[in-house]
Amino acid sequence: MNSTHSKLFSEIENTIKGLQPASIPEERKTILQPLIDFIQHKVAHQQEIRINFICTHNSRRSHLSQIWAQTMANYFNIKNVFCYSGGTEATALFPMVAETLRNSGFQIQQISENENPVYSIKYADDEHPIIGFSKKLDDEFNPKSNFVAIMTCSQADGGCPFIAGAEKRIPITFEDPKVFDNTAQQAEKYKERSLQIATELCYVFSEIN
Repeated sequence: MNSTHSKLFSEIENTIKGLQPASIPEERKTILQPLIDFIQHKVAHQQEIRINFICTHNSRRSHLSQIWAQTMANYFNIKNVFCYSGGTEATALFPMVAETLRNSGFQIQQISENENPVYSIKYADDEHPIIGFSKKLDDEFNPKSNFVAIMTCSQADGGCPFIAGAEKRIPITFEDPKVFDNTAQQAEKYKERSLQIATELCYVFSEIN
């Protein structure tokens, strides 16, 4: 796919160029293939592509996935991609997630002050910001039909055998960086998980033609 796109912030572009999708193990590529197939089918039929990344608390992995997916769709010039995230319950976007993304070049502004703050997350000057906050998967902010549900944690995958309105439900689970909260490894492990998610979504969108 031609990578003509709105100019991403240079630090994000450099982060993407440094990723190594070729390093993804074959068994992991097999897990990612249903998402590639879903997106490719929508592109072939010139349909909008709605992807809702779902985790238990909508605080870490689902947000990282939503933000990197929207960014990769732009990077690879895949049109009409709309990425969302939700949880089986609402908590708050964990501050280390925002900090990790900021360190990868995203411009992040906190636009509300409460127990579940709202963030504006930008990856390019000329694109709408992603609005980040914790919400349930069926929140009014999220699509009600014609979307694929990507289960990013095994707990949500096991606890939600049925997602109302989803055309397809695909488990693509990631290890939770939460286990390193309040440890010396916290920043390193959040960066590691963010870059894993970025690498896998870079591979997904690079396969679309």
